[in-house]
Parts: sequence; structure tokens; C-alpha cells
Amino acid sequence: MKTLFLVPFLAPSVPVGSRPFSQHLTTKCFGKQLHFHNPYVLFSSYTCSATLSAVPELQEKETFDGEKASLLVKDLRNTYNTGKTKSYEWRISQLEGIAKMLEEKEKEILEALYKDLSKPRLEGFIAEVSQAKSSCSEAIQELKHWMKPEKIKTSFTTFPSSAEIVSEPLGVVLVISTWNFPFLLSMDPVIGAISAGNAVVLKPSEIAPATSSVLLNLIEGYLDNSAIRVVEGAIPETTALLEQKWDKILYTGSARVGRIVMAAAAKHLTPVILELGGKCPAVVDSDVNLQVTARRIIGGKWACNSGQACIGVDYIITRKEFAPTLVRL
Repeated sequence: MKTLFLVPFLAPSVPVGSRPFSQHLTTKCFGKQLHFHNPYVLFSSYTCSATLSAVPELQEKETFDGEKASLLVKDLRNTYNTGKTKSYEWRISQLEGIAKMLEEKEKEILEALYKDLSKPRLEGFIAEVSQAKSSCSEAIQELKHWMKPEKIKTSFTTFPSSAEIVSEPLGVVLVISTWNFPFLLSMDPVIGAISAGNAVVLKPSEIAPATSSVLLNLIEGYLDNSAIRVVEGAIPETTALLEQKWDKILYTGSARVGRIVMAAAAKHLTPVILELGGKCPAVVDSDVNLQVTARRIIGGKWACNSGQACIGVDYIITRKEFAPTLVRL
């Protein structure tokens, strides 16, 4: 047995030497037994005595690398090639699963949004959950119409032929979502991809970890995991995913990362949808009602997320006798 003396502000997960002991530490605190001076350590008027038994090395967390990403895509492509995801029955069952998830787990979703972004329940519901419900409801209602072949006229030279346009899924789709609307901008593309009959991998934003964890747990519990998966992580995991060949990539985020996504997709000629945030100026003329205009601009700027939205006004340009004035918000 070994006895250690630790300052109580140090978390138990701090390694002693090279051995992590976060889950094998018991402490007892005593008043004013030990004092030492170090500019890099916080001190208290009491110290903790910790008893530590010999502990084996803890296994490192498994990393999601290129090999695992390749196996994931292979599994989903095998599922897709069976034709299961193309059927109306599969698509509608998954959409109904999402609708059920949104209804039953609304509280958990709103709590996660509050943990990540301090979004009030009302704002979280209006800005994210209700819109996801609306998208899912529309998909369920319109799915048969979307899948129905569209008959078209043929040329006289091919008489008596007939023709029709049939919508086919692309295959295995990657969705990379963003942090400011972490639930809506994750589920909306997933709903669209499922409606089209694709297999899907969702990579939520690591900057919203609570919502990312909720998405992982809910999708595993409510949807078909042989065709719909969630991969959590940050840059290494995203890089591993982008190294794979996808049939479509949907990315929401910054223009800087958008260039990286586009470059990775170009290697495989993968079609990409990019929703990139940017500046949103408002031009105010000199002969407008400034009170009404100011209220409307501020309403658009801070309607949700304290202005952290692509529709939020970043600056105002006022025109007066051809001498513009720039006002940053």
C-alpha cells in the first residue's frame, strides 16, 4: 500500500507518475496538516490523504482511425447493396422512429441544448425540436409522392416508346453538422437522406458534446443501426471519415473547413452540399423610419443563439448623401 498527500483542488484523474488512478482513489481530509508553496498549484487550509493500492495500467480509449472508418463504410455499403434502404417500408419505418424519438425524448434533447449552449427550453423547442418535427412530418406525408416515378413525353423518333423519371438513392451519405444548432442541423439532413433511401453516417459537432451524446444514444435506440450510424469525435475522427469514399457529403460550418471537405470529396468525385456561415450586412437608407428599422434588425440579429446564426446581421451600412457609414454590431 502507498500513502499519498494531495492538494484537494487536484482532480483524482491527475496521473501519479505515469499511472492514472482516477477510479481507484479514496480520500480523507484533515485540517491544516500540510503546507507547501508552488506558484502553479492552488492551496487550501486542509489537505487530503489518499490511499492507493497497486493498480494495473488502464487501457487507452480506442481511437476511430482510417481503418475503422473504412470498415464502417463497408458495413453500411453492404447493407445498402441489399436494397433494404430503398423500400418504402424501410424509409417510412425510420421516419416514424424519428417522429417517436422527438416526441418521447424532447426533454432530454432540450436539456442537452441547455448544457451546450444555455438555450432556454422555449428557444430550444422553437429553433430546433419543432423544426425537426416539422421536417419529419412533411417527409412522412410526402414520401409516397417523392418516390412515385414521373412520366415524361418521348420524342416522335422513338414512337411508340414511353419514359419516366425514377428517383434513386445515391448510396452511403456522410452528414457533418455544426455547433450552433447542433440538433436541428444534425437531424434535418439525416431525415432527407433517409427519405431518399440512403444509408447515413452522422458526425455531430464536438463543440456541443451533450447534444452529440444524446444523438448517439437516441439514434442507436430508435433507428436501424445497420444503415444509420453516429460517429462522435473531433478533427481526427472527421479526417478519418473524409478519407473514405462517400456517395454524398453534407457539411454545415465555416468556409475554412468547407474547403477541406470539398478537397477531400474531390479525390473521389463525391458530390457535396456545403452550408457555410458568412457575413450578413444590412443596408439602411437615409429616408427610412430608423426606429422601426433598428427594431427589425436587432430582432433578426438576436432572435436566437445571441446572434450566432447565419441570418444574424453582422454589420449595418447607412447611406447619407452618398457617404456610407459602417456600424458593426
